[in-house]
Order: sequence, then structure tokens, then C-alpha cells
Amino acid sequence: MSFTDLGLMPELLRAVAEKGYDAPTPIQTQAVPAVLAGRDVLAGAQTGTGKTAGFVLPILQRLGAPAGTAPRSLVLVPTRELAAQVAESARAYGKYLRLRTFQVFGGVNINPQITRLHAGCDILVATPGRLLDLAQQRAVDLGHVEILVLDEADRMLDMGFIHDIKRVLKLLPASRQNLLFSATYSDEIRALAERLLRNPLSIQVAPRNAPIELVEQRAYRVPKEHKRHLLAHLIRDNDWRQVLVFTRTKHGANRLAQQLEGAGITAAAIHGNKSQSARIRALEAFKQGEVRALVATEVAARGLDIKELPHVINYELPNVPEDYVHRIGRTGRAGRAGEAISLVGEDEHGLLRDVERLLRRAIPVAPTPAFVIVETAHPPAGSRSAEHHGQPRPQARGAGAHGSHARGAAHGGARGGQSVLHSQRSRSPRQRHR
Repeated sequence: MSFTDLGLMPELLRAVAEKGYDAPTPIQTQAVPAVLAGRDVLAGAQTGTGKTAGFVLPILQRLGAPAGTAPRSLVLVPTRELAAQVAESARAYGKYLRLRTFQVFGGVNINPQITRLHAGCDILVATPGRLLDLAQQRAVDLGHVEILVLDEADRMLDMGFIHDIKRVLKLLPASRQNLLFSATYSDEIRALAERLLRNPLSIQVAPRNAPIELVEQRAYRVPKEHKRHLLAHLIRDNDWRQVLVFTRTKHGANRLAQQLEGAGITAAAIHGNKSQSARIRALEAFKQGEVRALVATEVAARGLDIKELPHVINYELPNVPEDYVHRIGRTGRAGRAGEAISLVGEDEHGLLRDVERLLRRAIPVAPTPAFVIVETAHPPAGSRSAEHHGQPRPQARGAGAHGSHARGAAHGGARGGQSVLHSQRSRSPRQRHR
């Protein structure tokens, strides 16, 4: 099947061809005709399979041409990054149409957004909180919305947006087309869909909550205090030039980025406390290869579209197992292979089991590569740089010179020193410990 078979207008077909797309993906094949026909849709598909085009293309065709200044299509998304990505896609696919697309989200000055909305907008992509702020200031009129999209609705519920979503719904016309697109669907989302959608077409192009099959998944068991050293070893030893690393907390993302920088690996952090301009700069530096490791919290699991991203690292497993699917979905996109590695500490075995239950498959646990920790801070007089090979021996935590030696390596960063990892190849087998 080709895009021509989907009934798209020539202007859209031209834009799609210029993007280099030859044939529609399964989700596009089913969703585009349904949206064009005006049906409500509940669509689930793995990340990286073209969900955005699945609703953007038919929306562009249905709207056709500008009409007034109020938006006629509203796309609600959970994060700034996803808002920017969806808006960018709408502008790219609609480049030969006169439709106006704009995105609004928090973390930036609201006044330029108010000015832009007053100039007119056909497709509005928004995060719920900022949209309600604009509505309260009467800067946006939602009374003309014909098509509503909830993109990554499960994530919006996870982030506590359900009350904001309900407030937004009250501002919309009762008669409208509703579309729900997401990679995963919790029971809560399906309950929302039952209340929101009218006789919807349900599309599920992959098993529920299934990860991209092209992503090679594996886990390493490693003590929490040694994760950063193993991570730096993996990046260096494999000469990774672009790796996306996920942490659970903003503070943890900042700290890990600083530790990687201290180990000689260019890194940047991206999370909700960063300004939008800082997030954009970090992401662009990562895309351009100026930064090897982008350390992110869950905010980056949705909306990051990085061409041919080869490696995703779960430095810490997520508390919500569905988030694992979205994290690893940043790689293995558009039919390309990817690699997802999880560093599993002693306190994360339960989280790993939760992920495996969700996937209905075991994640292979591979032998942890041998690695060395060298404390580069000035050691006390009479001592030498601490080293640690691979995972800790039980006696490494005990008394004696070797025990204190390993502890110094593990916590060198906390003491103000910088820990650097070196390859094991020059070491004898006796010195190595896996």
C-alpha cells in the first residue's frame, strides 16, 4: 500500500514524499482513513511507528484551509518536547497548505504565546496547564474546536493531568471528533476513552504495551554506587557517540551528567526544572554530536524524536513499568535497530520483575563487563589511587586495606574527586572480577 491509497490530497502526498516516506506504517494504514471519515479513534501502537502522522495527516486534510483565528483542532500532550515535535510534524506535512500550527506550553513567557494566538491558529498543540492559563486570560477561544487529540494520554494521567483534561473538555464544543493515540493504554485510559469517545474504531497494531521488537534489550546487575563507573566504561569501551540515559530524579540527572563530565565524557542533563531554552540547547547539542550522553528524567521519554538514536540506558529503572516501554521506544525507530540496557541495583529487582510482567517476557541479564575505578582526586599521603574491578567482592565492604580501598573508589565523586574508568584488557585474569 502507498500513501496515495489512503486518499490523501496531492499537497500532503508531496510533503510526505519529500520526507522520504515510501509506504504508510500499519498504524497509519488503519488510522488515516478512519480519521478522514470523521470517526472517533482509540489507537495503540508502539513508539516510533508513526502515530503522529497517523492523526496529523488526516487532520490537515479535514481542515483544508484557514477559517478565522480560533483553533479548529486541539492536540493535548503531556510534555513540552512532545508539543514541539507534534507541531513541527504538522508544519512539515502541511508545508504546501496555508494552515497555521502553533504550540503552547509552560516554562516560557506566556506573552509571546498570547500575541501569536491573537494572530490566528488552525491547529493548536498544547500542554494542559498552559492551555488553561491562556483560556483563563481569554487569550484562546476553544469554542470552535472540531477535532480533539489526546496524545500519550496515559502519560498525562501518570503526571496528574486528569483534572486539567476534564477542565479543558468543558471548554470544547460537545459535537467534535475525538482521537486517542498512545503506545500504552492502562485500564484508567480505557475508562476515559469509554466516556470520551463515541462509537470509536479501536486500533491496536501491536500487543498491548509491547516494546519495539527491533530493540535489543538486556540488563546488568551492578551495585548502585558503581553504576556511573560501569556506564562510563560502556560508553568508552564501545565508543558510543550518542546515548540517552534515564534517571528517576532531576537531581540524579544533574549529578550523573556532572560525574560523566568529570570522567571525560561530554554530557548534558534535561528535565522539568530546566528552562525551555536550556532543554532545547541540550537536545540540539546531543543531536549534533557535541554531547555524547544526554541524561534525562521521564519528561524526555515522550516527545524526543532523535534520528537513528542507537543506545538507551536505564540508569535507574522507572517506578511505573509502562514508562520502560516509552523510554526504550526512543531507539529502534522507523524500522532501525536499537539497543536498550538497564543497570539494575540490588534495590531494583522488584522493578525489573514489574517490567517483565508488563512485557510478558524476561529481559536477559548479561554478565557484567569488567571495569576499573580509578580515583583521580589527590589521595592521602602514603596511599595510591583506588581501583575496583567489575562488581564488588563481598569482602570489599569489610575491614582491611582492600575494603577501605574499594569504598574510596565507590564514593570518590561524593568526596570531591573524579572517578575514571579504564579498560580491563591490560589486566591479568586474577585481577579481574565480574
